[in-house]
Amino acid sequence: MESRHLVDPELLPLLAQPTFEISNDTLHGLRTMFAEERAAVPVPQGQPVEIRQIMVPARAGAPALRLLAYRPTQSPGTLPAILHIHGGGYVLGTPEMADIANRELSIALGCAIFSVEYRLAPETPHPGPIEDCYAALKYLHAHATTLGIDPARIGVKGESAGGGLAAALALLARDRGEVSLAFQHLIYPMIDDRTCIHPDPHPWVGEFIWTRPHNAFGWASLLGTAPGSPGISPYAAAARAESLSGLPPCFIAVGALDLFLEEDMDYARRLTRAGVPVELHVYPGAYHAFQMNPDARITLEAERDSTAALRLAMQRKL
Repeated sequence: MESRHLVDPELLPLLAQPTFEISNDTLHGLRTMFAEERAAVPVPQGQPVEIRQIMVPARAGAPALRLLAYRPTQSPGTLPAILHIHGGGYVLGTPEMADIANRELSIALGCAIFSVEYRLAPETPHPGPIEDCYAALKYLHAHATTLGIDPARIGVKGESAGGGLAAALALLARDRGEVSLAFQHLIYPMIDDRTCIHPDPHPWVGEFIWTRPHNAFGWASLLGTAPGSPGISPYAAAARAESLSGLPPCFIAVGALDLFLEEDMDYARRLTRAGVPVELHVYPGAYHAFQMNPDARITLEAERDSTAALRLAMQRKL
């Protein structure tokens, strides 16, 4: 373990757990295992938040989408809203993975949150997942009055692959010009397939949780071709976009030991050069998904930064 000495000491305990291999042969088992682990987590009781499922029409020919919707119980008037996109390397995950976090965030910010169950690769490669997210965004805009949300204060938030889809959704919404996003909130987003073939890979990142082999499998599953191939759509890998101008304000957070460190920092740099407001945080000693250590000082700091940025973003209107 070459980079272990760089890990924040409070984040070391998680690294004692068994690692996992991901492939076509293990994927079904991993999905089942993660779903069982999530089901075993106690659901908080008595919180002042309403939770319901909404079925949303998808793109023609695609199955209806499920949104897990959160709204504070005491929420008079029209609320700002977050379209949340879960992580999982494009091949794993459900909205339930962020259930507890979304409950708490809805209460803390006084906002509505809609977490979309997009279709996963490799069964559904690009453009299926991003089109699912776009359909969810269009639904929020079209039914804003019924949902009790402000169409001028709808933003997108995602973690890892969900952050990648969130960044791609901001590009797609800009280019189609049908609906708008007030902000994009990207937590260690997975946005550049070319990281898999970089000729000079960063020597200290990607050793823990989400590794280079994991990354190659995730990207190949989404793209249906080898990562780094020419002609990859920016709506699959947002870092491929030639122009980043005209995008909504962006928050990016990533750990200094995360495989996505350099692609995220470069995206932030390019956004600033395109005139897009950017808030970038790099957390020392933190690997991918370090928030799975909920009580670590760096996790609490990251949560404070993220919540503060979301609160500020929701005060702005398009």
